[in-house]
Amino acid sequence: MKTLLKILFVIFLLWIIVGAYLLNTEHPKGQVVMGLGVLYMSFVLMPIFIYHRYKDGKYKKYIINSDKNKKKAED
Repeated sequence: MKTLLKILFVIFLLWIIVGAYLLNTEHPKGQVVMGLGVLYMSFVLMPIFIYHRYKDGKYKKYIINSDKNKKKAED
């Protein structure tokens, strides 16, 4: 999974670099390439990264638990 994320991130970086070059040279498809790069990051790269990062339940220490807050309020 880690290798897949690295490969996808490199693809994203190359995609954005090509898009920036096309925008700089005023190519008519430059904005399309940049837009597709942002969509790729939003709908492919980020969901896979979020799944990989939080699949083991490490996020539970960051969740506000209402039971703990109620106990503190009662004391």
